[in-house]
Amino acid sequence: MTAAAHTLASVLLWLVLCATCPVFFVGALVLWLVTAPFDRRLRLLHLYSCAWASFYTYIFPFWRIAIRGRGRIRNDRAYVLVSNHQSWLDVLVLFQLYRHFKWVSKASVFSAPFLGWNMRLNRYIAIRRGDAHDAQRMMTDCIATLASGSSIMMFPEGTRSLDGHLRPFKHGAFTLAKEQAVPVLPIVLDGTLEALPKHGLILRSAPEIVVQVLDPIDPEAFPSVEALRDHVRAVMELKLHELQAEREGGGLPTSAIGVTA
Repeated sequence: MTAAAHTLASVLLWLVLCATCPVFFVGALVLWLVTAPFDRRLRLLHLYSCAWASFYTYIFPFWRIAIRGRGRIRNDRAYVLVSNHQSWLDVLVLFQLYRHFKWVSKASVFSAPFLGWNMRLNRYIAIRRGDAHDAQRMMTDCIATLASGSSIMMFPEGTRSLDGHLRPFKHGAFTLAKEQAVPVLPIVLDGTLEALPKHGLILRSAPEIVVQVLDPIDPEAFPSVEALRDHVRAVMELKLHELQAEREGGGLPTSAIGVTA
């Protein structure tokens, strides 16, 4: 695919996103009004948001996305979901899990028209970076969310990786898991950095985008938050290296595309 084709496809997708976000948001607002009185955890609205986000990855013809291990996320329990972070596309791709969770995201995103407003409707959890008082409020909100039976989704690196390698993990997700006795469920992404690098707007071909859900990890098996954090990071780093080696060695088998492992 040539650079001109990449640019044209990118412009078209961004135009589609701008044109459809208001329409999808109206649908989200109507659904929220109808279901919020009886759907206290907003599960239906989140599933709608999964479909909204996934729409853009479905229509872009140069991406293949494999979801592996989705069945490891049980619907009858709460987790602290943690994923590595390579690209803005990670958010869209993770919505393809079609599992219930509440995002933890920086507060500025919640002000974005339509997408941010939908995050507010879903009662996703905002955090102002560098504000210790707000970080404590965020932890309180996460505790209440877990207690209600909803999982939370966090990027423990805190920001996107520039080179695809894991950055150091912050302790917040692991403190929550340890103190609330909630399993950590690691998720490893590969291929989104190639599809849309940090600070870029031109979408690229990415024949192999993988979302790999790993086995849940019991926080009570570790003596400290730091030990839990370091173990989860080591497990995710090993799997990321395996996925990168698989991609560089020839890619995914056709039978893996879109199949839950």
